[in-house]
Amino acid sequence: MAVTSAGLLPFRRPADGGIEVLLGHMGGPYWAGKDAHAWTVLKGELDDGEDPHDAALREAGEELGLDLPPSDGPDLDLGEVRQRSGKRVLAWAREWTYPGPDLGAARSNTVEIEWPPRSGRTIAVPEIDRVAWWRPDDARRLLVTAQAAFVDRLEALAAR
Repeated sequence: MAVTSAGLLPFRRPADGGIEVLLGHMGGPYWAGKDAHAWTVLKGELDDGEDPHDAALREAGEELGLDLPPSDGPDLDLGEVRQRSGKRVLAWAREWTYPGPDLGAARSNTVEIEWPPRSGRTIAVPEIDRVAWWRPDDARRLLVTAQAAFVDRLEALAAR
């Protein structure tokens, strides 16, 4: 059975009228030094029986290490994508008042990984090693390929 993750794609509207999305760079030695397709929406796996939207908010908070700003309205449902690995990813977008929270205090939770591969040794790495705001064209270039569809969907919804 495919793994299902849920995530949040925070966005803001700078004074120039466009939008920017908040992405996280995946942590650990495999992703170090990589940029293209090494960024992700703030997401994680659902707990048994957990509501996907609740999981998206929980995971975003864990990966940022910050309290999420409240939403001025309903979060936007961005639907689902399937990554090359088969993982299902569900996402919602939440608008944050410009400029948004201070990301200098962001600190992701950590996970244990085997490193080097097949060594039997484990190390703790941050799930997300940095976060940044990106314009949609840059976000599509940086995101895990399947997740770029979330930016397309958000742009369509934000233009309404």
